[in-house]
Amino acid sequence: MGQRGSKQPEARVLILGLDNAGKSTLLYKLKYNASVITVPTIGFNVEMLEARRKNGRQVALTVWDIGGQRNMRRHWKGFYEDTAALVYVVDSSDSGRFDEARRELEHALRSHAGHLPGSLPVVVLANKQDVNGALSVTEITERFDFRALCSDRDWFVQPCSAATGFGLEEGFRRVAQMMKLPSEAGAIKDNIKETVHYLRAKSIISMGL
Repeated sequence: MGQRGSKQPEARVLILGLDNAGKSTLLYKLKYNASVITVPTIGFNVEMLEARRKNGRQVALTVWDIGGQRNMRRHWKGFYEDTAALVYVVDSSDSGRFDEARRELEHALRSHAGHLPGSLPVVVLANKQDVNGALSVTEITERFDFRALCSDRDWFVQPCSAATGFGLEEGFRRVAQMMKLPSEAGAIKDNIKETVHYLRAKSIISMGL
């Protein structure tokens, strides 16, 4: 993993999940290899990462980490456009919220299929594997019934820990390998500045939260 190089294919990756799943923590651990104390994300964070494709080429990932609080989830759909892969983060140690986490993922995939089509791969990061009582990948896969939930798309569950960094690079390498790029030679249509301006124009980041 690293910072964006020149003349690389680019892709937009969306990170979703419930509040306190560890989305921002794992993103900063992956980007800076540092443990960052975060507060609940109101709005979004954006970082640039690199990962390697199956053909050996590097791809530049524009990674959008969207807040997971209940009042933010209704705005997730505003970030779906041009997404090449969805990363869904689950707190493996909080089994009491598994039903809620599954319901929100199902809503995203089923209610907005036009923006998150079946060709869009889903990589589930089973975070907090370092916490006592965390469920294994097999247990989480069964509890969420990913075989049914993601039956129309490629999916993978990666165990990880945002605190230690375990499994994070492997998870995003899987993202890069599973995604389908519109053009290996070109970049996504909008760069970060243009996208942020678009979001502001639509008042997505000025919603009074």
